[in-house]
Amino acid sequence: MDRRTFVAGATGAALTGLTGCLGGSGGDSAEAHVGMVYSLGGLGDEAFNDMAHAGIQKAEEELGIAYDNTEPEGQSEFGTFQSQFASSSDPNYDLVTCIGFSQRTALQENADEYPDQNFMLVDAGLDADNVASYRFREHEGSFQVGHLAGLLSTREFSHEGSYSGTEKTFSSDPDTKTVGFVGGKENPLIKKFEAGFIAGVHHADADIDVRSAYAGSWNDPGRGQEIAGSMYDEGADIVYHAAGATGSGVFNAAGERGRLAIGVDSDQSLSSDASHTIVASMVKHVDTAVFNATKDVVNDEFKGGSTVSLGLEDGGVEAVIGADYEGEIPQEVLDALDSSREAIQNGDIDVPTEPEN
Repeated sequence: MDRRTFVAGATGAALTGLTGCLGGSGGDSAEAHVGMVYSLGGLGDEAFNDMAHAGIQKAEEELGIAYDNTEPEGQSEFGTFQSQFASSSDPNYDLVTCIGFSQRTALQENADEYPDQNFMLVDAGLDADNVASYRFREHEGSFQVGHLAGLLSTREFSHEGSYSGTEKTFSSDPDTKTVGFVGGKENPLIKKFEAGFIAGVHHADADIDVRSAYAGSWNDPGRGQEIAGSMYDEGADIVYHAAGATGSGVFNAAGERGRLAIGVDSDQSLSSDASHTIVASMVKHVDTAVFNATKDVVNDEFKGGSTVSLGLEDGGVEAVIGADYEGEIPQEVLDALDSSREAIQNGDIDVPTEPEN
């Protein structure tokens, strides 16, 4: 349960060669040029997209590549940005990276239209010789943070910190035995987060009540705050979100009530203004996938036609204790998490991908 960190920085100078919201590193002498098409919600979500951005920044620093960013504002723009990168000759993009399963339909058409263009797809698989697909076993990492939530919910646990400039105590209540899950849009991928979380909670204590709800949006913090607030008011002491930028509302609801929350995709305790509410995050290493795919292109080892699956065993997902909670989680809880992680890796625990509640 060692903490991990990642680098997330600001977008670089604007590029005028393509339309849309672009920016990146440019550079005619680069080892390779990469076009980044982000998921809806864009950069600054402190989660999924920012992790992808961290990966391409690492590739720029360590591999000498150049990159440019696009941030679609709607589903219809995915195909446009993909094809703009693929048809560009100044620069000629060696890789077009498509972040998010929602890009699959557009990419299926563009992969056929541009057979000589290398594409990378995150969170979905596409059977095409010029597409390298990367998927994650999110349910495994979600089991780990669910296990943590269950273990903390059944004991008296508190943390002294602050929220919005006010000193507060953030605590769990063993008398309520209730936790919550807030999803963004309801789809099979986010159901994997929910399923793993519920299974992990019940691995700690089968009698814990898990409340689940979906906001219907990746970028509605107000709705996230409303849903989580209701859960906390009804007895939940910990709420886990898989809702993109909507999840910042979960942290605000926890801060107002002195309760605990669990972040997703990145170590959100490093970026959130409500960091003292974030006891842990389920980190999904999209940065690793982006870096590895870029490295393969630089080394002329692009793995088109393949699908890579990343889980606990290969460092694709992990539970990371929040920065403000280092040294505060009881050792017996950390030991239990080590045991459940090993059991998942060894196949002794089969984590479900559909919710059982």
